[in-house]
Amino acid sequence: MTLPVVTRFAPSPTGFLHIGGARTALFNWLYAKKRGGKMLLRIEDTDRERSTQAAIDAILDGLKWLELGWDGDVVYQYANAARHREVVDEMLAAGTAYRCYASAEELAQMRETAKAEGRTRFYNGLWRDRDPSDAPAGVKPTVRLKAPLTGETVIEDQVQGRVVWQNDNLDDLVLLRGDGSPTYMLAVVVDDHDMGVTHVIRGDDHLINAARQKQIYDALGWELPSMSHIPLIHGPDGSKLSKRHGALGVDAYRAMGYLPAALRNYLVRLGWGHGDQEIFSTEEMIEAFDLPAIGRSAARFDFAKLENLNGHYIRHADDQSLVTMLEDVLRYIPHGADVAAKINDTTRAQLLQAMPGLKERAKTLLELIDSAGFILADRPLPIEPKAQAVLTADTRKLIAQLRAALETVTSWSAATTEAAMRAFAEQHGLKLGAVAQPLRVALTGRTTSPGIFDVLAVLGRQECLSRLADQASE
Repeated sequence: MTLPVVTRFAPSPTGFLHIGGARTALFNWLYAKKRGGKMLLRIEDTDRERSTQAAIDAILDGLKWLELGWDGDVVYQYANAARHREVVDEMLAAGTAYRCYASAEELAQMRETAKAEGRTRFYNGLWRDRDPSDAPAGVKPTVRLKAPLTGETVIEDQVQGRVVWQNDNLDDLVLLRGDGSPTYMLAVVVDDHDMGVTHVIRGDDHLINAARQKQIYDALGWELPSMSHIPLIHGPDGSKLSKRHGALGVDAYRAMGYLPAALRNYLVRLGWGHGDQEIFSTEEMIEAFDLPAIGRSAARFDFAKLENLNGHYIRHADDQSLVTMLEDVLRYIPHGADVAAKINDTTRAQLLQAMPGLKERAKTLLELIDSAGFILADRPLPIEPKAQAVLTADTRKLIAQLRAALETVTSWSAATTEAAMRAFAEQHGLKLGAVAQPLRVALTGRTTSPGIFDVLAVLGRQECLSRLADQASE
């Protein structure tokens, strides 16, 4: 009988949910969804000094924002410490682990000797087969795995292929520290086993850990989960991902105005491909995703690609959902509260009305907010320097004439205001552009905006006439 698929995402809460972690979570989520399984969430908080509640909150919040839901309750690794120690007691009884009383000085000397001899296995087995009665008084021992001294440890990895380590290069790793606290290597194995994890999907920086963890599985007689170690994400220049490349927390991408669906789509294509397809709905991702299609070389992060993809998602998003997302992102950006204070039922309706024109050129929600600034601006309107240059004495006189022409329009809409302005232009021997640009500057304070007649319709008759009066002169 085939076991149901169980994956897990297991971040350490020592910082935000970074972009590489988000991709790992996504791959685990997709694999579980495709096979009707579960993705569990485990917070690996055994490093008590560096683990923080703020980091835990950021991880949970980031996953929720990306819409990568987990199954069941969150598991906290530190809470399982008693179970980890219980397993070590079983290993001591079975002779697959032993107590080590080596001093810090002895261990340092072993390292130096191994280094001088070019060996990667530094522990020399000092207490491996020694009589426990030789133990020095008052010393709290560590507990080490009695690892195999010869042969090979092999992982059949779904991404990396067959990976082999020579056992004479692998140490008798520590399972319990001298204070009785379990090490990461032990805790991961016990938790994965107890949680019924069938597939471990994680970054390839954990590949060496897989060898050590397999030895623990073997010592306990437990079945090793399927392993998949995915390449890390590098910057566009091929170097290790840094903050300037995009090594930021998911919360930072949210604050930069990216849509969760766009970020998911971008992340799934970092290292995984499905022919030439670039745009994936969530359903298409689930249907197409598989582990062997992940490449072995590092993926390269490209902000320009992400921006273009985000622009695609904005253009194709429902207008009402964009208004909601626009309001949401204001909580995460500097001075967002000032903008939020100007959103009420009236301006919300104006934003919704303007959205078809606003979203055409915006690549992020921040650009969307910026281009919607004319709706939320206070009078007198701030005028950008480039637009200020348009406001000559002659232009201000023209604006007064345009205002007078628009004042006669009673049934106010994009169509009726356009008709009035076309009639004015024809009457005065002007091209429509010569009329549109002064209107744009007076109504938005900028030289670029959505279609000027859409702007007129969105702002409404009274607001337009008032703004034009502010810039007009006789």
